[in-house]
Amino acid sequence: MTSTDAVISALRTGHDALAADVSSFGEDDLARPSGSAEWDVSEVLSHLGSGAEIGRANLQAALDGRPGPGRDFMQSVWDRWNAMTRRQRADGFLASDRTLVELYESLDQDTRTNLRIDLGFLPAPVDVATAGRMRLSEAALHAWDVRVAFDEHAALAPEATRRLLHGAPDLIGWTGKADRLDGQRAVIQVTTSEPASEFALRLQEPISVDFDLPDKADGTLALPAESWLRLVAGRLAPQHTPEGVATTGAADLDLLRRVFPGY
Repeated sequence: MTSTDAVISALRTGHDALAADVSSFGEDDLARPSGSAEWDVSEVLSHLGSGAEIGRANLQAALDGRPGPGRDFMQSVWDRWNAMTRRQRADGFLASDRTLVELYESLDQDTRTNLRIDLGFLPAPVDVATAGRMRLSEAALHAWDVRVAFDEHAALAPEATRRLLHGAPDLIGWTGKADRLDGQRAVIQVTTSEPASEFALRLQEPISVDFDLPDKADGTLALPAESWLRLVAGRLAPQHTPEGVATTGAADLDLLRRVFPGY
């Protein structure tokens, strides 16, 4: 299985799992506050559903050899989903996300290798693996936003975690806010489990990660890989931090939560 195949498989697994949950939701469930501070559960599903519709349009445009649909199209999609009722958002998510996953699954191996997709906000078109991984990140994190409304100990799906840890593109320079360091600089040695990995988090301008481990780090951070992904996405609040997360030295969780406020 290629990395592209694995990403598409993770998209399918993630869709099926969340769809099973959403299919059982009543009106009160859809109105619950989600893990995304300003949205209820239905609004998270609206974001996922509209994102799937836009992603499908971009992918289809690439397959057809024509330009992507552009900003006006995206705004019209968002406006339509924002106007939906909670039930319409849930039902719409189920259909829209399924259709996007099925389109990815329909791609033959040559297309999975050679197609380039213009997402509209990156400097150049990206390959299928990168576009799929970006959708997987969005889907996995927002699925967590839904699940944590019902279980404060919810975690990211293991298959998605394996595909997202160290996956391209590296957006940590965008998600991390160096101005919140207040002039501090530090190199943190990060150790993850499930899957196991070691890398350096460089708290400086710009914030970055690499595998050039320092001889003597300013601090250490040990945690599950899914918790690392939630940390840099602003989803590791104290009540959602699993037992066993360990820090030393400059690796202060309160500081890291400020540096990675989420999106």
